[in-house]
Amino acid sequence: MATIRKHRDKYQVQIRRKGVAPSTKTFTLLADAKEWARHQERLADRAELGPDRKELEKITLAKLVQRYLDEIVPAKKGAEIERIVLGAFLRHRICKKRLSELTTADFATYRDERLKTITTKSLKRQIAPLSNMFEVARMDWNLPLRCNPLTDLALKVTDNKRDRRLREGEFEKLLEAGRKTRNPLLIPIVRLALETAMRRGEIIALRFRDVDIERCTATIRDSKNGHSRTIPLSSVAVAFLETTIAVMSDRAKTQNAGLFPITPVAVRLAWDKLTKRAKIDDLHFHDLRHEAISRFFEKALTVPEVASISGHRDIRMLLRYAHADKGKLVQKLNASRVDEDTQDG
Repeated sequence: MATIRKHRDKYQVQIRRKGVAPSTKTFTLLADAKEWARHQERLADRAELGPDRKELEKITLAKLVQRYLDEIVPAKKGAEIERIVLGAFLRHRICKKRLSELTTADFATYRDERLKTITTKSLKRQIAPLSNMFEVARMDWNLPLRCNPLTDLALKVTDNKRDRRLREGEFEKLLEAGRKTRNPLLIPIVRLALETAMRRGEIIALRFRDVDIERCTATIRDSKNGHSRTIPLSSVAVAFLETTIAVMSDRAKTQNAGLFPITPVAVRLAWDKLTKRAKIDDLHFHDLRHEAISRFFEKALTVPEVASISGHRDIRMLLRYAHADKGKLVQKLNASRVDEDTQDG
């Protein structure tokens, strides 16, 4: 609602509306005052005026992050990882800032500081839940934020896609080191990943009801892209799963218990210890998915066949995972040369 009052020889206009920052302006002519008042009211009707930011003065970034942790994160697939990431972020001094004074420049300072210890790609993954938090705050919690301060934050990520595959002898080293590990689930998980190209989370989510030994299939109900799929199992994979199911109690089977009762974080920590014990450098657990997909192509499976197993819906992304063994390529090239020489002779 606009109010106009005469003060000495001028006209003062005040615009007050719930949820909108109050504004005042003074004019010499009454006509100009009325015209400006009508214009401001039209902007308010279209929600084009700036929000009332007084509420933001009462909220620190830490409080916003904690609310996001309490209300939003528990329902997300990557809840465990996000809790760790946001928990570490809460210890940074930027979280003491009030939302009313928080700007993109503050996050630029935070970015520059973090990039001294981690890669841009890692930082982008860590900032992603924060960006989503600001969108939730604006859209769902109706906080009067003018914009998402992370939208314009520059984070140029170079294309550093990995093409790491198992080198000669590394699989045997993993198995040897696995005999000394305290976690009996790790090696079966590793071997299943190599046979199926399943992601770590997909393997951990497998339940007794998801495996059909007779038909040699496994159903992945909760995948990264949100689409379930049923994949074929090799005889080697079936053997691992049969062994796993055999040690489950009958009660566990009827309750559809998980085949691998272990958390993603526990797998990551166990994997780090395993590769260290095996003296293997720069091998990530996710590289096993690269290895498996590359092996599928080397077995002459078609692109649609591999995609149906890996779950890729974008062929371009699938081909990023396929890395031919350079040694085998050399053998094929040399074999072709021998055939040509034989024909010439």
